[in-house]
Amino acid sequence: MADGIIDDIILIGPIGAGKSTVGKLLARALGLVQLSMDEVRWDYYREIGYEKAREDELAQAGGFEAVYRYWKPFEIHAVERLLAESRDCVIDFGAGHSVFEDDETFARAQLALAPYKNVVLLLPSPDLDASVRILRERTKLDAGPNIDFCEHFVRHRSNHALAKITVYTEGLTPEETCAEILTRIGAAPPDGRYTP
Repeated sequence: MADGIIDDIILIGPIGAGKSTVGKLLARALGLVQLSMDEVRWDYYREIGYEKAREDELAQAGGFEAVYRYWKPFEIHAVERLLAESRDCVIDFGAGHSVFEDDETFARAQLALAPYKNVVLLLPSPDLDASVRILRERTKLDAGPNIDFCEHFVRHRSNHALAKITVYTEGLTPEETCAEILTRIGAAPPDGRYTP
């Protein structure tokens, strides 16, 4: 870290983009700890009042869309807390942890991520229609009655505005994606070869 700039790598992107898989490879290549937001988020959520029983009620009444809305204040809190507590690591966010629906929480996310120079958005393709199609096939994620989450996460302004680097993965293995990220952040081996 120099001049307040943090070198840790944060992977963001839609469900099924490969964040956890690539995060593991990056952590191994760089000798860093991998932190997966989806594995640590619940303790952070509970700090500000998350209740599983309430989530279950909402799911029963309104499906995943209702749960998604319930999670939003907890997600920004988890982002702020995890980033404040963690250094020298690779962090893969859950899909919702880089998508914010209102200006206030989006501004909080921008502030939390501002010092990080390696916020990497993973998408299959620069063609967003193709990305939606590929991820829908990969995840089998159904569209909700009001929100098509596959399309929502691919197109949402938050992901694109928060990312400082975008890597397109179509046609690449996870290892090749890892090598591409290492090259883009200036951490590739001198011979350009990546060995998992």
